[in-house]
Amino acid sequence: MTRRLRQAHAVGDVSLSGVSVLARLAADGPSSPGSLADLERVRPQAMASTLAALEQRGLVGRGPDAADGRRIIVAITEEGRAMLAERRSESVHRLSAVLDEFTPEERGTLVSALPLLDRLAERL
Repeated sequence: MTRRLRQAHAVGDVSLSGVSVLARLAADGPSSPGSLADLERVRPQAMASTLAALEQRGLVGRGPDAADGRRIIVAITEEGRAMLAERRSESVHRLSAVLDEFTPEERGTLVSALPLLDRLAERL
């Protein structure tokens, strides 16, 4: 199931971790690579690799921190925002198509389970 979710959420050659970083930057604004690594719960080396791939595709940009020129800040680009919006649209359509196959009772069961799934996700 995990493998299928990763495949469904990856976009082109952007990994699920790359999509997660883009979503975080879009929601929270620019951040340092170290802060992103902490928030995404990965090692700084793994974040450096993810950011390099995103930067190579033009989805993020790096620049000096205005408050501390020694520190690097990463921000999502317009291309990154466009790719993220496209991915979200595709995800909504895919989810809608799958939910249409469920009975009303099954959909109700899923809705009832959402609070438990949220609690589970918070603790992972």
